[in-house]
Order: sequence, then C-alpha cells, then structure tokens
Amino acid sequence: MDATTATALGAPVERREGREKVTGTARYAAEQPCPGRAHAWPVPASIARGRVTDIDTAAALAVPGVLAVLTHQNAPRLSDPEDATLAVLRDSRVPHRGWFVALVVGETLEAARAGAAAVRVDYAVEDHDVTLTATHPDAYAPEQANGGYPGSREHGDPEGVFASAEFRVDVDYRVPPLHNHPMEPHATTAEWHDGRLRVHTSTQGSTAVRAVLADLFGLPEEHVTVLAEHVGGGFGSKGTPRPDVVLAAMAARHTGRPVTLALPRRYMPAVVGHRAPTLHRLRLGAHPDGRLTSLIHEVTTHTSRIKEFVEQAAVPARVMYAAPASRTTHRVAPLDVPTPSWMRAPGEAPGMHALESAMDELATELGMDPVELRIVNEPGTEPDSGKPFSSRHLVECLREGARRFDWAERDPRPRSRAEGPLLVGSGVAAATYPVLVHSSTAAARALPDGTFLVRINATDIGTGARTVLAQIAADALAVPAARVRTEVGSSELPAASLAGGSSGTASWGWAVHEACTRLAERLAEGPLPTEGIEVRADTAGRADADSPFVRHAFGAHFAEVAVDTVTGETRVRRLLGVYAAGHILNSRTARSQFVGGMTMGLGMALTEGSTLDAAFGDFAESDLAAYHVPTHADVPDIEAHWIDEDDTRLNPMGSKGIGEIGIVGTAAAIGNAVFHATGVRLRELPLTPDRVLSGVLERGASSVS
Repeated sequence: MDATTATALGAPVERREGREKVTGTARYAAEQPCPGRAHAWPVPASIARGRVTDIDTAAALAVPGVLAVLTHQNAPRLSDPEDATLAVLRDSRVPHRGWFVALVVGETLEAARAGAAAVRVDYAVEDHDVTLTATHPDAYAPEQANGGYPGSREHGDPEGVFASAEFRVDVDYRVPPLHNHPMEPHATTAEWHDGRLRVHTSTQGSTAVRAVLADLFGLPEEHVTVLAEHVGGGFGSKGTPRPDVVLAAMAARHTGRPVTLALPRRYMPAVVGHRAPTLHRLRLGAHPDGRLTSLIHEVTTHTSRIKEFVEQAAVPARVMYAAPASRTTHRVAPLDVPTPSWMRAPGEAPGMHALESAMDELATELGMDPVELRIVNEPGTEPDSGKPFSSRHLVECLREGARRFDWAERDPRPRSRAEGPLLVGSGVAAATYPVLVHSSTAAARALPDGTFLVRINATDIGTGARTVLAQIAADALAVPAARVRTEVGSSELPAASLAGGSSGTASWGWAVHEACTRLAERLAEGPLPTEGIEVRADTAGRADADSPFVRHAFGAHFAEVAVDTVTGETRVRRLLGVYAAGHILNSRTARSQFVGGMTMGLGMALTEGSTLDAAFGDFAESDLAAYHVPTHADVPDIEAHWIDEDDTRLNPMGSKGIGEIGIVGTAAAIGNAVFHATGVRLRELPLTPDRVLSGVLERGASSVS
C-alpha cells in the first residue's frame, strides 16, 4: 500500500522521504548550499584535567586558507548557558579530555584541519580520576535521577524479608559506557544576516536549540531560525544542543561568513554524551512457587564534574514485578569524565538488562520456567505507586512470544544442545518503557485545490514522522493520505516537543489530530473560502497533564544463540520480540523501529562497549573501527510482532512510543541464552569472545576437577 491509496491508521505506508534518502538528494546539516561557506575544525584538550596556560596560534594562522583561530582569549562573549557542556571557549579550564580548547576556521575543510593540527597548547595538569567503583568514596545519593524520578524508593522491609527468603539471588552486573554513534555526525551550518542567526543543525529538537541560541547570543527568539529537515539518527545524543551548534554560530559571527562544523567522529565520544556505566547489585527473594518477596536493585553510576546526569537504571524495577518489599536506589560519583546523557532507552536498557538477568538466575535457582516466573509475578497495579495501568499486556506478549518461538520444545537444562563445537541455547526477557507525551502545537490548512497542509516543528530523525503524521491527519480529515502534505523540521513552524523518549508521534500526533479534527468541523459548516482555512491546536495543559493511570509499553524478547567453544564467538541465530505498545499507526515504520531497537540491543549484548583509560582519562574506542556496532553479518532472522491494544487513556490515536522498547530486553535475552547454551553466567557486557571463552574453559576445568 502506498500514500496514494492509504487512509487508515496502521497501514504500511512507505516513507515519504525515502526516495530522497536513497538517491542522495536529501540534504543534511553539513550539506546545505551556502555561498561563501567556510569550514571549522575543533581542537580537543589532550589532558584529562587542568587548565590551559598558553595557546600559540601563529603556525595555524600561517596555514594557507586559515581564516581565524578562536580560543577562550578571543571568542565572542556569550551569556552563561544553563547547560555547562555548552560553555565552550569561555575560560582556561579543562574539565575532561576532549574538551574543546580552540576552533580553527578555514576556506576549506582541509585548511581548517591542517590549521587545527598546527595549534600548540600548553597546560597545567591536575590529577584526575575516571574510574568508577561501587565503593567510590565520592559517590553520593542524588535527590533525583534522569527524568525527574526519585533517586531512592523503599517499600516494606526489603533487607529483612530478603534475609528470611526461602530462595535468594544476590548478584552483581556491570554495563560499560556506551556511545550513540549516529550515522550522521553532529553537524551545523550557521549564517548571520542583519543581526539574525540561521542554522541548519542535526538535532532531535530545533525548538529547544532556538531557545538556547537566543539566550546565549542575547537575541529575540524570532531572530533565530533553526532548521533540521533531515537528521541522520541521534539515539538521544542530539536531544539537546551540543557544542557544534554553539561553535558554528560563534565562528560565523566572528568571521562574517557562513560556517559549517561537522564533528569528526573520533571527537564525538567526549562531547556529545554517552550512556554512563552502571554497576548493579540485584537481590531477589522468593517463595518456592516463584512469587517474589523482596526486590532490591542498587545502582552506582558516574557523572561529570560540570553537570549532574544520573542514569535512572533502578527505576524500571519499580514497574515490573509484584514484590511486597522493595528498595531501588541510585548512587553517583562525579569524575573527570565527559558528561553522560541520553542514549536509546536511558535507564531502561541497562536497568532491565540487570533485572531480567537476575530473574533468569532466580528461575534457575527455583528450577522454574523463566517465562512462568515472570507471569507469576505479574502485578495488578504499579508496585511503586499503586496506580492502575492504563493497559498492560505483558503476559500476552510472553505467551505469544513463547508460542511463536516454540519455547515449549526447549530443554531447560544448560548445555543440553550441541552441534559439534557449538553449544546452542535460548533465553527470554521482558521489556518496559514509559509512555511520555508532551504538549505541542500544530496548524492544519485546507487549500482551494482540495489538498491539505499540516505544519508542525516535529523532527524526523529517521523514524518516518512525516509519513505517520500525514496518516493521522488523513484519518482525522477522512481523506486519502495522498491529499495531505506535511512540513516539519523548522523552528518557524508551530512549536513542538523534541523527538526523544519515544514521545514524538504521541505528542505531535495529538496536536495534528486535534487541528485536523477542528478543521474538518469548520469545513462541514460551509463552503471553503477562496484563500482556504487554517486551524491551529495547542495541547498544553492536556497532553502534559498528570494521569490517574500509569502508562507503559511492554514487550517480551526471545533469543537463540550458538556459542563456539573453540573461539568463544557467540552468534545470535534468532531474535523475536512481541510488543504491547498501544495502537500501531504504521505497521511498516513500526516494524522498522522494533527491529532497529533489537539490533541495537544485540550490539549492546555482544559487541558494543567503551573503555575509560585510567591513565589518559579518555575513551579508548573513539571510532567505528574500535567501537563495534552490529553489521549485516551480525544480524540474524529478526521478527517483530505486536498485540494491538485498545487503550483510550493515552492520546486520540491510542498510541504508545515504540522507538526504544525494542532495545530494552534484547541484551538480557541474549545473555540468558548464552547461559542456557553454556551453563556459564557472564555478568559483564559485552559478551565478547574472550570473556565467553574464559568462562567456558573455567567451567570445563571445574567440571573435570
């Protein structure tokens, strides 16, 4: 079905911008036609902590084609940003390795790069600490974790109940730092004209970028235009403005030229956020029938010294299972590291990995099927708040996934299936992600030619937002989707929330649906004026209002792996996910999102991980040659299915976010499958061949002895 015939929500409509992308005509932030454009290249700090004592720019300025070198000594003075990561070229301090200490602007990219290499920087070096431990002396209990969640929650007597439990699991898990690495690097093209600033930037929310730039440069917001027509992925790292947009605007003002700054990939790990490492301790107490009596999830993570960010990894445990006694806590250590930030399913991805791995360990202790263990602990209301769920079909997801995966045919004994040197196993994990909805505005216009125009400053980061919003509009107007055009990706359009937290379609769609519903009512009142009719909608006060219901998406992940006992290599043969995520608005783009999340979870399980070098204070994996994301050869047969929910307590479309739940349980399902295959429980990600082989060999040696 294509856009010329599709009207109903749920139809597998093709992406409207798909042809532009595959033919190369879609223009991204660094590709905008811009006469007189100059290029910029940053200079990162080569120390982990200290301050700049001198910068020699003479050699750089002598490079042919170099126009300027900006440092803290001559950069335009800006207002103090609320986000300290944007306070670049302000002073001599170096809070972490990779912090930008200079910016070279050249006639060409090559000139700027050569100039940056010629800048000489002297430092006063201070002692640094980048090593996270569960007992770090500077770790403290934060009041809140990311998302505004309380840092700690406790119900009943979790310690006492755990101590007296008939079955107990007390285990530690470790998730390393992870990096987003979108295909398109963080990039900005900035241009000043008559005191007005216009930027094309790769962002998940140009409305927010506009507000930040206006504040920094002391401009009215109407004098700043931010465009993000096409964005090549973000996974959270582009959810807030990053240094590239500030530096490009500064350089353009300083030189009087349009300036493009595309961050080199090897510089990105230090300046655009990362998933913070998380150290987990899980304690589960249970009755012989599997019912949990106590659940304790304690998380230690790191943040930078310039900005607090606390990965909310213990929060999912507050949602998942009925346990009369529970405690979930966070501790955070400020270190000399880059500031962590959002990465796909922050909190849920690492937190659920630990929780779902511990549940598998409990199932082993009990001699119980891990699917049934989860079903036995299904809560009637949210365990933390006691509020009812708007809808929760996790049991159905588990049952349907088990049916499709032929789970009943599985021999539950570890190491029960061998194919020569390969050990084959299967695992399961549950998933959850909150329903987030934010207020947005939209405009819908009926045109004299019988077509409709929907305008909203949504950001399409590769999710197909243009297409789904057109479907929502067509559904409300009762017309074919081909008669609806959408304009997105400009701060000059009606303001909208960012594309993050799986909230985009739910938030923007609400405003679009409301505007189009009002427009349809106006059209029913009489003939269309020659100039057309435009109707606007603003969902403030309703979309962002508190709900008496707890709203979450849920899912079940199943994985089959083959572990090579000679090399330690783990190959995922099958991944299957079943989701309960409200009403699916476009089956084609939804499947793409689910599969993309599962693929990213596969990388989290097997290949992805960053290492902080204790001596040098930086990430050892700074490019895609060292930071291993899954390739086509790593991705097996992946199936994504869903249970279409009829939940009227969400938004007019009945939809939940789908962009992140696919990653949440995948790593745990794979890890649990590796245990089933080998009998070895590995509690640190990623499950690289060296770790797997060491575990297999140790188990073999202990079996012999």
